Amino acid sequence: MPAPMKTARRALLVASAVVSSLALTAPVSHAAPKPSPSTSPSATPPAGMSTVGGERLGQAGTQVNLASGVPVLPKDLTARSWVIADAESGDVLAAHNAHWRLPPASTMKMLFADTVLPKFPKSVEHKVVPSDLADVGAGSSMVGIKEGETYSVHDLWLGVFLRSGNDAVHVLSKMNGGIDNTVKEMNEHAEELQALDTNAVSPDGYDAPHQVSSAYDLTLIARSGLQKKDFREYCSTVTAKFPGSTSKKKGKSVRETFEIQNTNRLLAGDSDIPVYRGIAGVKNGNTTNAGATFTGVAERNGKVLLVTVMNPEKSEHNEVYKETARLFDWGFKAAGKVQPVGELVPPKSAAQASAQPGSNNSGEAGGTGDAEKSSKSAVGASAASGSTGIGVALGITGGALVLLAAGVFLINRRWPLPDLVRRRGRS
Repeated sequence: MPAPMKTARRALLVASAVVSSLALTAPVSHAAPKPSPSTSPSATPPAGMSTVGGERLGQAGTQVNLASGVPVLPKDLTARSWVIADAESGDVLAAHNAHWRLPPASTMKMLFADTVLPKFPKSVEHKVVPSDLADVGAGSSMVGIKEGETYSVHDLWLGVFLRSGNDAVHVLSKMNGGIDNTVKEMNEHAEELQALDTNAVSPDGYDAPHQVSSAYDLTLIARSGLQKKDFREYCSTVTAKFPGSTSKKKGKSVRETFEIQNTNRLLAGDSDIPVYRGIAGVKNGNTTNAGATFTGVAERNGKVLLVTVMNPEKSEHNEVYKETARLFDWGFKAAGKVQPVGELVPPKSAAQASAQPGSNNSGEAGGTGDAEKSSKSAVGASAASGSTGIGVALGITGGALVLLAAGVFLINRRWPLPDLVRRRGRS
């Protein structure tokens, strides 16, 4: 694309973002009513849904601008709700019931991580006490945290992202001042991100009355999380060694380890689904009331896309990943050809935060910024020390992440997605 056209397009994005930001602060009702107490979703989307990101995103059904040269959407999509968006520009390329409030299952852990991850350096250690695990829900997914054992924050986050461990979530929540405080901070962060469909009740996404999100919000939350170096590392890790129990051997204390694998099937693969070429995260979930949910990010030919799929009606094994893969395939073919139906809005305070001298927008645990490093296309995101067998990438992507500053898209920033997974899987 010639430079003048790129400049003109950026100007349009600026205007769109400013208008959306102003509209979202206006005293009209853009968000849907509060969710009902039931944990079970209704059979059909409500008549009045949020219009955050654009009027069409509040409409029921599939929203897409088909035109000459734009590929037709896959016909075998059964999810109640889905969104496909350009992760860099924020353009929503197509959507289906984007703002339908549904139980999110463990995709809620993306909000938990985006809220809590920057607070603790990964080297901090914590000895688990019984109260840390006292209120983990029955039937929860677990990584295998043991009372009386000590874990680093790095270990705990691997447990959250790879095994979706509710036990690891609860330990980190107790370190963060308790479950109630963590949920409060998550909801405050959701409001800051303008993820107004989202209401957290538990930090792990365990089914609970009023616990809801939407495909639009989960995509928005993932986009925020992926701007953080540590978040990118954890969500793209395929396998890792996790600390087990400590035992005495020949009079010495020996800590065992065991291998954990990411439950994101587009990242790790499965018997009926290959690793998706270009996949680099993000998070999956599955509960009785939520069904299967998934948000993924993938890069191909310099284009970075986000896809969220919630609760496919088809009961085929790994259906949520199969529908996600088909939407990714469509998105990579349609990118640059299809006119967007909406946008992913910026956080409320993005302008003020970006304008502050010396502010750290990376969200890397321990407070170390990565803006300078991420602007260099040759720099890789290396795996953290302290664990082995981590399938984390060493290269970065060439895409520019557009950030909002002082009401305009001011900073063109490299977005270092892991590279290893892009060299694997199907073409």
